[in-house]
Amino acid sequence: MIVSMTGFARCETTAPGGTLVCELRSVNHRFLEAALRLPEELRAVEGELRAQLQKELRRGKVDGIFTYRPAVQGDRPLELDHALVARLAPLLGELAASTGTATSQVNLVDLLRYPGVLREGAADTEALASAARTLFARALADLKAMRASEGARLKALVEQRCAQLEGLVADVRARLPEVRAAIRSRFDERLAEIRATVDAERIEQEVALLLQRMDVDEELDRLIGHIAETRKVVGSPEAAGRRLDFLMQEFNREANTLSSKSQDLATTRMAVDMKVLIEQMREQVQNIE
Repeated sequence: MIVSMTGFARCETTAPGGTLVCELRSVNHRFLEAALRLPEELRAVEGELRAQLQKELRRGKVDGIFTYRPAVQGDRPLELDHALVARLAPLLGELAASTGTATSQVNLVDLLRYPGVLREGAADTEALASAARTLFARALADLKAMRASEGARLKALVEQRCAQLEGLVADVRARLPEVRAAIRSRFDERLAEIRATVDAERIEQEVALLLQRMDVDEELDRLIGHIAETRKVVGSPEAAGRRLDFLMQEFNREANTLSSKSQDLATTRMAVDMKVLIEQMREQVQNIE
């Protein structure tokens, strides 16, 4: 199945004590490389999330960022540190005794301002982790959907280039008889210019050797075979990136050989057009998982 390695997903949800945001970005890479950045509250689930990512994706460099935004201060739960208040009470009694001030005159608001007496309630760690798991699953599903959508576009582009390449191969093959006739004609003209008397059988042998060195039927057959294999791979349900990358190398090799053997300007131009199409396919294949 053609799946792109490029994608982006962002999901947000309300979590205990605030808002949780997950962003996933992926680009092409030879292997699967995952980098996750999580707040301290979610460090415990990093291994679990990483395992889930490795289960769902095969290749690509993936960056995952979790952001936890605590609720505004008016919405945060507050807790009284009773242990600290219990420690402060005897001190207040001693202070009242030493200054002759009644303890009933102690301002409770001032007591609440003492560092640590009033604190924000701790978020439910397990509930936060559960919300993170659900959010990550949503973001990962969105990322896969985007990669699949991009993969469908890449598949169409590869198939289009294959059709164009197939047309060029047919044009080169159709031109071969004319090229061979032109080679024979040039050979005869050269002999006429030097006015040499040569055995006819020897001339045929030399022409045959020349045509054999310039024969490109094998290269054209291999190109057609590579086109058929490419279509087979892009239609397969399996991951196709690595195999397509290998096929692009084979395409390029045959096109280079065709160009080097060519003794015809039109054929050379068609070989260059083939290289352009192959390079375009290779660039697209680099993004396929």
